[in-house]
Amino acid sequence: MRLLGISVERVLKGAASGLAVCLLATACGGEEEPEPERVTAEQQCDDTLSPDAARALETVLKTKRFSHDPRGGLERTTDALVADHEKGERRTPTHYLCKANPSELSDTVTVEFRLYRDADLPGGARLAGLHPYEMGVEAMSGPRRARLYIRCTSPRLQGSDKRPARIMGELYFIRSELPDTVPVREAHLTILHSVTLAVVRKLGCEGDAGLTEKPVLKPLPE
Repeated sequence: MRLLGISVERVLKGAASGLAVCLLATACGGEEEPEPERVTAEQQCDDTLSPDAARALETVLKTKRFSHDPRGGLERTTDALVADHEKGERRTPTHYLCKANPSELSDTVTVEFRLYRDADLPGGARLAGLHPYEMGVEAMSGPRRARLYIRCTSPRLQGSDKRPARIMGELYFIRSELPDTVPVREAHLTILHSVTLAVVRKLGCEGDAGLTEKPVLKPLPE
């Protein structure tokens, strides 16, 4: 049988093909399928964690299973830093990239970034609960937080070829009972270094903003 010059067989075949595409792409209701659950350490912080950083996250939060961490934090954060830099601001609101927490507990590790001024650098001054390390422009870590200061020259950051953009990454716990020990400090710096390295690469910072592939865990005299 033919309908307006088109065979019934062709109509049915086309309908079947369209249904198959629909089922593969969406739920046929105009909505995309929900993002798969991202609950492993490696999937936290928008896939910015190195194997060492993922193990460090498991160690400090004492779990291998986390609450779902949706994608998009890396792009959202770097776009916000570029926008802040274009405004000419030297110190800006913080932009959180990720919050990683065990699925069964309320403790949370947050990593966020902002621009800073040179006057914000500790410059060797001791901050409560933090110990200095030889990494980036300055770095420090303690039982509840860690900070990493870098300078970035990138085509995405207008004028940074003359004055590099100052960017600070910070990791902190909502609550933590971790001891102030070398392994804990190094674990926090390992996590923060990995996320910061992903940020500087996303921004296109020259020479990875002075960061090496692995974190420098050399403490400085206090």
